[in-house]
Formats: sequence, C-alpha cells, structure tokens
Amino acid sequence: MEAIENVVIVGAGIAGLATSLGLHRLGIRSLVLESSASLRVSGFALATWKNAWRALDAVGIGDSLRQQHEQLDGLVATSTVSGQPGAQLSFKGKGTHGDHEVRCVKRKLMLEALEKELPIGTIRYSSKVVSVEDSGCFKLVHLVDGTTIKTKVLIGCDGVNSLVGKFLGFKKPAYTGRSAMRGSADFKANHGLGSNFLQFFGNGFRSGFIPCDDTTIYWFFTWTPSDQDNKELKDNPAKMKQFVLSNLGNVPDQVRSFVEITELDCFISSPLRYRHPWEVLWGNISKGNACVAGDALHPMTPDIGQGGCAALEDGVVLARCLAEALNKKVSAETKDREKEEYKRIEMGLKKYAKERRWRSFELISTSYVVGVVQQSQGKIMNFLRDAIMVKFLAKLLLRKADFDCGKLHIS
Repeated sequence: MEAIENVVIVGAGIAGLATSLGLHRLGIRSLVLESSASLRVSGFALATWKNAWRALDAVGIGDSLRQQHEQLDGLVATSTVSGQPGAQLSFKGKGTHGDHEVRCVKRKLMLEALEKELPIGTIRYSSKVVSVEDSGCFKLVHLVDGTTIKTKVLIGCDGVNSLVGKFLGFKKPAYTGRSAMRGSADFKANHGLGSNFLQFFGNGFRSGFIPCDDTTIYWFFTWTPSDQDNKELKDNPAKMKQFVLSNLGNVPDQVRSFVEITELDCFISSPLRYRHPWEVLWGNISKGNACVAGDALHPMTPDIGQGGCAALEDGVVLARCLAEALNKKVSAETKDREKEEYKRIEMGLKKYAKERRWRSFELISTSYVVGVVQQSQGKIMNFLRDAIMVKFLAKLLLRKADFDCGKLHIS
C-alpha cells in the first residue's frame, strides 16, 4: 500500500516534534514517523538555555514549560582535586539577544508539550523506517510493516544513527572515548539545593547537579571508561550507582545523597559520540527534497548543554524555510508543476542548510574541546583547568547560548 504525504518527518524527538509544530503553526501538515510505541523520554532532562527558550517561544510552548521548571540563578564550579570553588557565574545578566534564561527541563514534559499542540494523527507510532529511495520528484519511505509512503519532503530527525543521514551520505558519528551516566533524583519534599547548577571537576571525572523544580534533581557523571568498565557496567544500574558514588571525589554529603536516593530504574549510561565538525561543513545537510536536523545533523558531546537547544533551533529555522517554499503558488501544470515545486523545496532546504551549517560546526567543535579540557587528567592539566580555564569555560556557556534562531514569520 502506498500513501502520499506532503512532509514526512522521521523521528518524534525534540527536533522532529519542533519542526512538525513549526510547520503546523505556518499552516502545513506533516506526518511524524516514530519507531517506538510511545514518546521516547530517555535522558530525563536537559539544560535549556536562552537560545532554546527563544525557539520554544517561537513555536508557542515556552510559557507552559516555564511554569513547571524553576529558573536557575547561576553556576558554581568546584575542583574535587583542590576542593576550591573555581568559578561562580550568574545567569542573571543580559546578552546581545536579551536577558539570559536557564532552566533544566524534564524531557518528558517538553515532548508532551510539543505533542499536545499537534493535530491528532500527526505522530504515527510503531512505524520503523527501514529504507528510503528516490522516485522522481518524491521520496519513497519504506516501513518495516511493508507500508510505503510517498512524500514531497523527507526530514530525518532520527538521531545519532540516522537512516536518513546515511541516505544523504553522512558517516556514523565518532566515539569520543568518553561515556556519561545520567540520573534523576526525586524527593518527596524540597531537595534543598536552591537554584544553582553545581559542577565538579576531578582527575578525569566531571559531574553536575541541576534542579528541575523544587523536588527533582537531574545529575550527570562523565568519565573515560576502560574495557573493564564497559563490561561490568553495561545494563547493570546497581553497579553504575556504586561506580558513580566511588568516583565522585570530594563533594558535599548533600550532593552525594542525590545519587544515593536515585532509583535504579533512573540510571542510564551511554557512550559520547559526535560528528566530526568538517563533515558538517562538507556534507549534505540537505540534498534535493531531503534533509536532516537535530542529532541526525549535529550529534555533539553534552559539555556545553546545547544538543537539545540546537535541535529546537533547527526546528524553527527548518519550518520557516520549508513553509516559505511550500506556501508559494505553483504556476505550472502537471509534470512541470511537480518539478517547479521540487525546485522550490530544494531551494528552501538549501537555505535551511546554509543557516545551520556554521552554527552546527561551532557547537560541535566547542562542545568537544570543552569536554576534553573539563575532564582532563594529570597535575599540570588539572592546575591549568582549575586556575585558569574554568572561569573562561563557564562564561563560554552563556556566549554560545546568546543566539536567536528567529521567529516563524515568513517574509
């Protein structure tokens, strides 16, 4: 059976739903294909910086999420080697694009807020894409159940192992040699942390603790695993918990308790992968009537907290560029009409790619370098990091967030 759609988006993650909602706000229907049976909410939470809030406001869900998450006052970075605070950074200042705003948003609530605003039937669950092929001015999307969907536009928001990205010529993301554990600690009463983002640097380890609201703390722990670590910790949350507690270093008892009370089903561990920055500069972000966004475009390490934020930016820019192309009246007839529309779609996606190429390059590169410095080992590197680099790196977080993806308005 072959169905026909105007726009097919593969993946109902942050980028896919933001793009779909942006298109919906501009009067364009899309179909989102999600391989899972429901929304995927792995990762628990994400740091949401000013650039992300501008994108969330553009698609119309910023205020509802603000009501559920507290605004953070600042960042306190501490060395677990020396025990001395390395930097304190206020999030209350003003940047080029207005006041800074930082919150830690629960991933589940963000995805549900995006989904809630979409027309019923926009997301088709349990729809795994197995292959894509060209068919004249269309793409044919083949699903695991034998269904084939014919579409004028194909958008890959299908994560780091993107099938659409592979179709466009992108290689698999590279492994950094580092891994991250993440968890979410839920309290019955106030957690007592206040409104600061606490970050700790050790000898080859880095950890962070961020309040989402009065009763929830999101935390992360990054390190360079050995083969033995990978073997022992894989799919074993009890050992993950023990490993983190054993390697946190000299942190306050209150901070240690956040890991201790985390339920075992709230631990996840994953290798940190990224796309080589030069691949983004030279690769096909778009080709014809297909493109990629989110982690399918710019998988990056989490060291500046911009992965999800950049995915929201992608959604707004892509929706704007694509709607501008699709909303123009086509003058030609039949076959010529299809070719003219294809050409406009191609130009719209090229415009999107041009806008996102250097931004993606910059964020991937910065995240990688920051991660290497923050997770450094050895006395000399630790001294340079703690004495000099930490203050610079803290300010860098705000600079990379001081970005405006623009509104959905079409000129």
